[in-house]
Amino acid sequence: MKAVLCTSFTGPADLRVGEIDEPKPAGDEILIDVHAASVSFMDQLVVSGLYQMRPPTPFVPGTEASGIVVAIGDKVTRFAPGDRVACSAWTGGYAERMIAKDSKGVLLPDGVAFEAAATVLHNYGTAYYALVERARAQRGETVFITGAAGGVGLAAVDLGRHLGLHVVAGVGSDDKAALVQSYGASDVVNYRSEDLRDRIKSITSGEGIDIGFDNIGGAIFEQMARLMKWGGRLMPIGFTSGEIPQLPMNLPLLKNYSILGVFVGAWAEKFSAEAARMNDTLMQLLAERKIHPHIDRVLPLEEAGEAMRAVANRTVQGRIVLKIR
Repeated sequence: MKAVLCTSFTGPADLRVGEIDEPKPAGDEILIDVHAASVSFMDQLVVSGLYQMRPPTPFVPGTEASGIVVAIGDKVTRFAPGDRVACSAWTGGYAERMIAKDSKGVLLPDGVAFEAAATVLHNYGTAYYALVERARAQRGETVFITGAAGGVGLAAVDLGRHLGLHVVAGVGSDDKAALVQSYGASDVVNYRSEDLRDRIKSITSGEGIDIGFDNIGGAIFEQMARLMKWGGRLMPIGFTSGEIPQLPMNLPLLKNYSILGVFVGAWAEKFSAEAARMNDTLMQLLAERKIHPHIDRVLPLEEAGEAMRAVANRTVQGRIVLKIR
């Protein structure tokens, strides 16, 4: 079958499309005909050797896809051949067929397109786990989201609006403001051209933010640590700046706020039943049009490397989707 192959951790430029053997599902796995796969920042990090895990090479990148089940393992009871599903895995999505644990698959409601479905589990799953499970966000609270026009950031803006939060979107360029506002941001801060401290204080009348949802790390996270409200929750989601921040611990001490790590992939491994329920919830929200995944563009499988370079260069709003069938 046709697949994108990563043979060394040298980045998107060295990815190649080739022929590989079809994978075989184990007892607790499903095999799907892939119709669409999304391209994430994590995928780009993995093929560049910059993620915390390194699959054995050669491997097929791609953490999230959607399609039709063609075979199931002998322990699988939730799915049957012919089911329309979305699924996630650490690797394997950029191929004509992929396998995934049955606990990491979800049935697609009628009317949900494969392209949209392929963008939900990672983006909205991260946002949901962070805002609902970790932060226990309450209607009316203020959340500041960095990298708000990216895949996870825009999902957090969209879900934050749905949850009734006051969403403040942080972006790195003014051309992203209209998109985040259309997804529900009440305020937009360009942290590359504006003073973040002054803007947040102005927006919150000096009280600070209840929830910090940070995708960037580095200096932005360190500034957010000084802008938290008493009893707030500051969440490191990722470090797209490439810099892991250092935090003076007197800051959370003085305001009694919490720092909550968010790694939805590890949570889903440990609590697969809870993660499966979350995925069902997200697909129902999608079917009811209560969340609205943003697809920046749809590309063929052969342009996976170009898609990853666009993600790395911050020229993508929402997600790029690879259309495979």
